[in-house]
Amino acid sequence: MRPRPPAAAPNPGRERLLEEITRSGVSDAAVLAAMAKVPRDFFLDDALKNRAYENNALPIGHAQTISQPAIVAFMSQALTQGRKLARVLEIGTGSGYQTAVLAELVDTVFTVERIKALSEQARQRLSALGYRNVHFGYADGMKGWLPYAPYDGILVTAGAENVPQALLDQLGPNGRLVIPVGPQGRQSLRLIERRGGILREQDLGWVSFVPLLAGKV
Repeated sequence: MRPRPPAAAPNPGRERLLEEITRSGVSDAAVLAAMAKVPRDFFLDDALKNRAYENNALPIGHAQTISQPAIVAFMSQALTQGRKLARVLEIGTGSGYQTAVLAELVDTVFTVERIKALSEQARQRLSALGYRNVHFGYADGMKGWLPYAPYDGILVTAGAENVPQALLDQLGPNGRLVIPVGPQGRQSLRLIERRGGILREQDLGWVSFVPLLAGKV
């Protein structure tokens, strides 16, 4: 059953942001509807709520950020490509904002976070918004989430020096992996697709994400 969070009140800042996202090249109607529906301010501390609809990454504590909305939309579009995927793995729950957008677009989201406080906070937020199609894991995201594999799609919200083999191994037939690859501060956003026994890779442009780290804290 699709989640039904409360309808958002009219917000000029949100409307301007959606226009900016559209101008950036995001055209998928389902993605734009999800971006319009998910209240980004709900995923920020009170001190930053007045900046929620800026097209910028913002701090969420623990040396982590909530991603730039245009990047959230672009990565979601690259992952789904107009299809309703059944099972998607997210590496890096963070604030839970990208998680909520994915929950609007796919049947079931499995999301992994290595920072326990962020995982619990995101779980509470999505529960409060009425999402029931998200499974939360507190684990090392570099290892994926093997018990629920394979996945139709995997989306990584942190930059990896190299693509973790575990994520490739957990990608199902015809699956897609969207991941930033490269050193901290400047990465290449990659789309990797499994076609039969072949992995095809496409460079989607430059991005900047916090690093993907091993272990749990």
